[in-house]
Amino acid sequence: MIEKSKIRRKTVELRPAGSRPSRIRRDPVPISEASTTPRKRAFWDPTEWETWTVVTGVIFFAIALTIITFGISDFTSH
Repeated sequence: MIEKSKIRRKTVELRPAGSRPSRIRRDPVPISEASTTPRKRAFWDPTEWETWTVVTGVIFFAIALTIITFGISDFTSH
């Protein structure tokens, strides 16, 4: 087994928790205020848009590779 280190360092004095509030954390929006604002519904879900963009890109890339392959094979066969 590993022995505990005999070197003891001073503990660091931390500031009390309430001395400086966090600038990142915010209080949650109250339920009464959140329910009064109507949410706009997106016409098309962004993740669905990305999915269709990727599918379309892959199809066009496959068509381009097919055309290039047939073009190169046509030149080499003569």
